[in-house]
Amino acid sequence: MPLLDVKSVSKSFGGVHALRHVSLRVENGMIVGLIGPNGAGKTSFFNCMTGLMLIDEGEILFGENHQKLQDLPPHLILTKGVARTFQNLRIFKHMTLLENVAVGFHARTDSGFWDALFRTKRYRSDEKMILGKSRELLKFIGLKNQNQDLAGNLSYGEQKRLEIARALASSPKILLLDEPVAGMNPVEKEEIALLIRKIRETGISILLIEHDMKMVMPLCDKVVVLDEGKKIAEGSPEQVRKDPRVIKAYLGESC
Repeated sequence: MPLLDVKSVSKSFGGVHALRHVSLRVENGMIVGLIGPNGAGKTSFFNCMTGLMLIDEGEILFGENHQKLQDLPPHLILTKGVARTFQNLRIFKHMTLLENVAVGFHARTDSGFWDALFRTKRYRSDEKMILGKSRELLKFIGLKNQNQDLAGNLSYGEQKRLEIARALASSPKILLLDEPVAGMNPVEKEEIALLIRKIRETGISILLIEHDMKMVMPLCDKVVVLDEGKKIAEGSPEQVRKDPRVIKAYLGESC
């Protein structure tokens, strides 16, 4: 049974077709790469998966009970176990690393407005749990000695890791990564690849958008290729690498 089962999803903006009957499956424990040229519909696909866009057609089924996600708002999709990062960093640069990660845990707490206002026992218990688990996540991503540093003082690669930690704070079953190594040097790219494998080892499935084929091909169990909103290929990295449609649309003759 797939963890994520996307069935014939379409999305249009006026006369522009961002997605055309795209189907995709992610099984438990898999790392799946979503590739394609700019404008292929990859980020639109992520936006539909996370409720930032409403789909026009199709179904998005998730989890053991195959719950439909397509009609849920983003905050409820997050609580079901779908978390994401963005192509452009969305961290709080004037907050500490610990505070940035702690923000991600609040979707998993029971405390409400009045608990916070009156600092109830439940609120204090939640805050203690959040701070402890935030420290654990910072250790997990390799930033344990920088808890109180301002996020804006981190290197670009470290900021990317911090954003991943905040996404992990929501206890996802699947993590959607939008170009996690864009703009990084080779050392930073390798660190992110190692982190993604480490995340998979915890039982979390990964769906990632990425242009760097030197990272995607050895990292992913399966690769799906979009072009002009349509799925043109799917298979193992080796199968996709040799597909004439992929070479023509994206990878180039030299690949």
